[in-house]
Amino acid sequence: MSMFSFLTRSDGIDISASEFREKLEKERGVVIDVRTKMEYDEGHLEMTDKLYDFNSGEFHENVDDLEMDKTYYLYCRSGNRSGQAARLMKNKGFENVYNVGGFEDLVRAGFEAEE
Repeated sequence: MSMFSFLTRSDGIDISASEFREKLEKERGVVIDVRTKMEYDEGHLEMTDKLYDFNSGEFHENVDDLEMDKTYYLYCRSGNRSGQAARLMKNKGFENVYNVGGFEDLVRAGFEAEE
C-alpha cells in the first residue's frame, strides 16, 4: 500500500471532469453545487440544478427530499465538501452519486460557467 493511498478513494464516487462529461452524455442527472450562496453568486456551472450549502446545514436539510433513483453530480470549490456530501448520500442509500470535484477545475475542463 502506497503512503499516498489515503489520498485516493476507490469507492467510485470521485470522478474526473472527463468521466463527468461521459456520464452526462448517458444520463443528464441532477447537478448540485454544495458551496455557499456567495461562492455560487461569484460563478457556478451553467448546468447547476440546485444550490445546497453543505457547511450551513442546508444540504443536510434537503438531502432526504431528493429522489433516490436519480443520478446526482456534486461539486464545490475543491472537491472536499462535495466528496463529503456525496458519501453522505451514499450512506443514506443513494446509488448513483458522484463527486465531480472543484468548480474552477471543471471550468478549465470546458464546462460552461455563469455568474
